[in-house]
Amino acid sequence: MSDLLSKLEEIKIRFDNVTTLITDPEILADMSRYVKLNKEYKDLEEMMEVYYEYKSILDNQASSKRILQEEKDEEFREMAKLELEELTERRSAIEEKIKILLIPQDPEDAKNCVVEIRGGTGGDEASIFAGDLYRMYVKFCETKNWKIEPVDQTEGTAGGYKEIIFNIIGRNAYGVMKYESGVHRVQRVPQTETQGRVHTSAASVVVLPEAEEFDVEVKESDLRVDSYCSSGPGGQSVNTTYSAIRLTHIPTGIVAQCQDQKSKLKNYDKALSVLRSRIYEMELQKHLEEISSKRKTMVSTGDRSAKIRTYNFPQGRVTDHRIGLTLYNLSNIMNGDISEIIDALQVAENAEKMKEGIRL
Repeated sequence: MSDLLSKLEEIKIRFDNVTTLITDPEILADMSRYVKLNKEYKDLEEMMEVYYEYKSILDNQASSKRILQEEKDEEFREMAKLELEELTERRSAIEEKIKILLIPQDPEDAKNCVVEIRGGTGGDEASIFAGDLYRMYVKFCETKNWKIEPVDQTEGTAGGYKEIIFNIIGRNAYGVMKYESGVHRVQRVPQTETQGRVHTSAASVVVLPEAEEFDVEVKESDLRVDSYCSSGPGGQSVNTTYSAIRLTHIPTGIVAQCQDQKSKLKNYDKALSVLRSRIYEMELQKHLEEISSKRKTMVSTGDRSAKIRTYNFPQGRVTDHRIGLTLYNLSNIMNGDISEIIDALQVAENAEKMKEGIRL
């Protein structure tokens, strides 16, 4: 039995065990444990599909080899030889896939996420660029069939946003979007520039894994709740009712607010979700800082000042500085086509993880 098959057999034992556990009445009564086990079940399902395919390839290879050893008919032998060549190619491809799947995954990756975009250096142009990044992510999420929920926003005086916060709801949203955390730099002639000179501006992006109720307990006694009038688009009722909510977590001083909904209760729930994620991130950062020095592609670190990408409009060029990737399709990228960049970052990170000592 191959080493990879042995590892998959061990995982199958765990999968069978989890399958039994999630139907146990005792587990069903413990919602926190049930949620974790159900997530593990879904994660292991993909591995099981690969396991059965791999096992089938190995069995068919063994069968073809037996035919070559025992069969005298040349026609049968030729058919077995061709099948063996095809199976060998398929085995090689699936073994590479298995090696990637066996790399320990960040448990946060499967979660929804909270994204915060803020205009940085560059004044009005930075706000406009923050708006461009927001539209880029909206279009990218549409291609993934992910849902976007606005939380809070402060519009720029010349367009775009000084700050915009939104939730992304979808499978593995954090695992994909975490690569966007950092400083994004733009080089172009601003709309506000009359002399036609190229300026450099920047916007920062922070991506947090959504903390679930089971991850972080926030006591009501630790919260200060302030209501205020919403501002921005939305009609008269937005500006005349005290529906916007600002939550302050007294022990940590962390603040979150939401004014997107007309309902005070809905704004409270959204603000609480962001607050919980920010508190959760404090603990997560300790873990990320331990590994960030080893892994250049791991961008969800405490160093949010790191410049990760430059968008050069005069040359139609986008460069991701973490892996030295340069693409000349800026227009498509600004329209949400960022999959090639994220895929390249994931490949680079997986390669680094394997170098770190994962033995398959």
